[in-house]
Amino acid sequence: MLTEKDKSGKSFVFCLMGFCENFLKIISEILPSIIYLRAHLMCLCESVKGQPQLSHISPCSRAAVEEKYGKDLLNLGRKRPCGQSEINTLKQALEVFKQQVDNVAQCHIQLAHTLREEARKMEEFREKQKLQQKKTELIMDAVHKQRSLQFKKTMNAKKNYEQKCRDKDEAEQAVHRSANLVNSRQQEKLFVKLATSKTAAEDSDKAYMLHVNMLDKIREEWQSEHIKACEVFEAQECERINFFRNALWLHVNQLSQQCVTSDDMYEGVRKSLETCSIEKDIEYFVNQRKTGQSPPAPVMYENFYCPQRNAAPPGKATGPGPTVARRGLPPVPPSVQGDPDYSLLADYSLLYQ
Repeated sequence: MLTEKDKSGKSFVFCLMGFCENFLKIISEILPSIIYLRAHLMCLCESVKGQPQLSHISPCSRAAVEEKYGKDLLNLGRKRPCGQSEINTLKQALEVFKQQVDNVAQCHIQLAHTLREEARKMEEFREKQKLQQKKTELIMDAVHKQRSLQFKKTMNAKKNYEQKCRDKDEAEQAVHRSANLVNSRQQEKLFVKLATSKTAAEDSDKAYMLHVNMLDKIREEWQSEHIKACEVFEAQECERINFFRNALWLHVNQLSQQCVTSDDMYEGVRKSLETCSIEKDIEYFVNQRKTGQSPPAPVMYENFYCPQRNAAPPGKATGPGPTVARRGLPPVPPSVQGDPDYSLLADYSLLYQ
């Protein structure tokens, strides 16, 4: 801290490397530089809140991404369900997987709501600082305008004072040059002009001094208000930096927590997959869909005229199979007079007309 005294002996306290001693110079006839600085910082607040150039740390932008991702996950599970044709332990594992993915999607949607709440707090903080800054700026603007106006009046008074002094000097020189003149009337006029110029110079000098004193008082008032504004803005800036640092810290913590929560849910899927048994699924499928242990009997060759069971086709092993009953040959019809004669040879028959 530094303590400095002005011409009137009034002490002012300045901060080392703070706003007070580094933003006293005026860079504009309308507003001092500190107000420009705060305007720039408020623009940064706007940017962090949701401008495109800083959207990667904007809670609003990230909330929209998280919500869309969560809803897309839910819709994906509903449109393309998996594991409907699976059975037993694998089907159970896939059901756990679907449920956990839905839970992850819900967590992302919940994270979006949380981020929007953080964005709302940022907006409230920004509006609060903006209102406080506006009040300080109004006071600063009024004092600065008053100072600028008085400065112009003082400069005009100075110009008038300097002009009156030059007029007085010219009148004195004219009197000295006219000392040898015989015309007393002209000398009298010059003396009257000299007296008038001296009076005008004295009056302008008093007016100039008055304006300088008024300007100094206004300057002290302006400096006092400016220091107060610097203290307010510096406190606001400290609060802003602290707020956004903590907000960003909380933001990344929430994102990290989302990753941890998702990993815990996926760990449940891994545990479910550990209980998945290939042998049990095969056994379950066999028990549900088995058709028997005996293969179907081979198709045997059967002679139409021989009732006995014939041998299997070449290359086929004979095995126990069902006995097929065949009917015998039909009886030979008795001969009737006038019928044709039959002659049998082995399995052939000849008909004679």
